[in-house]
Amino acid sequence: MRLLFIADGRSPTALNWIRSFIEMDEVVHLISTFTCEPALDLASLNIVPVAFSGYAGSSSSGSNKIRRRNILRGARWIRLRAWLRHWLGPLTLAPAVRQVAALIEAIDPDLIHAMRIPFEGMLAAAAGPEAPLLLSIWGNDFTLHAPSTPLMARYTRKTLARTDGLLADCRRDQKLAYTWGFPQDRPSIVLPASGGICRQDFHPGGTDADVWPGVLANLSGKIPADAPVVVNPRGFRSYVRSDTFFKSVPKVLAVHPEAMFLCPAMAGERAAEEWLHRLEIGDSVFLLPQLTRAEMVRVYQRAQVTVSVSEHDGTPNTLLEAMACGCFPVAGDIESLREWVVDGENGFLIDPGNPSALADAVNRAFSDPDLRARAADRNQTLIDERAAHEIIMARAVEFYRSFLL
Repeated sequence: MRLLFIADGRSPTALNWIRSFIEMDEVVHLISTFTCEPALDLASLNIVPVAFSGYAGSSSSGSNKIRRRNILRGARWIRLRAWLRHWLGPLTLAPAVRQVAALIEAIDPDLIHAMRIPFEGMLAAAAGPEAPLLLSIWGNDFTLHAPSTPLMARYTRKTLARTDGLLADCRRDQKLAYTWGFPQDRPSIVLPASGGICRQDFHPGGTDADVWPGVLANLSGKIPADAPVVVNPRGFRSYVRSDTFFKSVPKVLAVHPEAMFLCPAMAGERAAEEWLHRLEIGDSVFLLPQLTRAEMVRVYQRAQVTVSVSEHDGTPNTLLEAMACGCFPVAGDIESLREWVVDGENGFLIDPGNPSALADAVNRAFSDPDLRARAADRNQTLIDERAAHEIIMARAVEFYRSFLL
């Protein structure tokens, strides 16, 4: 197949999916809405900024991810950027659409897959391609972005009306798509985890608690072997309640003073540093840079608990990866996450705006190893049956090929 992806080329979610098709020897082209340097064997890479994405930094590798960020950082910038993209982003589409239309004509793909509605799906739909157009819905496309402004709602409906096939990572979004205008008679499929969880990588770890690869090497000797560990892999996003997370830390430490907190993708974040200073929790919280897959696996394997305090989400890859590695999940109580977590059985679901509820859930998980063990067993089965890489990709290829008959 000659495939064209229109995606954020910095996104691990998008790259994991695209990489899977490259590994199957398909011919893969990428139009990225953000500057990127993905380590992929692409037939072509083109950058087409839209909705102010040209002002964002590349996240290509290592410590450069911090240095190349926009000078405006932290929670205020994240909120401002979301506001600008919601109100003004659709107005920036026209020149980008012309570029994308010309690239589609030159590439002549068998299939186009836009990964996310704003603004990759909007670009693809407006370009009017002759090839079948598939659209991936991400966790906040409908619950956050679509209703944010009248223009976002309008373009969301226009995009869905033009879409030939829909891919969602949760059943909730599959249902919401129909209410936003996706025709009932067109095919859709639920495929979590951006190509599935590779069980060769993501699995419970061994017993050597002080082995840390790559950029994590400086943690050696800093986290006692018997210290309970929480991982928060969500970074700073407009829909993730980082304030709830940081405010919960002192409440956890009051019960488990030896606890440690690992926070990938937060190194250099001014807002995170301010929380550590304000709450005096710097000795217990490690702000880490963006991590490689191997580094993330090690963090998950060392942690007993993972937290995902979001108000808008589909099925976060980080949640499934952590569950695959044996972490006990504590997550925001939203519909999509109830598809994976049964409160009190294989995890806890809490009000994402309540730091005390988050702390209580983490403390309960730390204090009940039997509950964690039962949850880990159940979660291993869930991942194997519903999110394993081989299962997801077999269904994905079958879905793709159904549009080429």
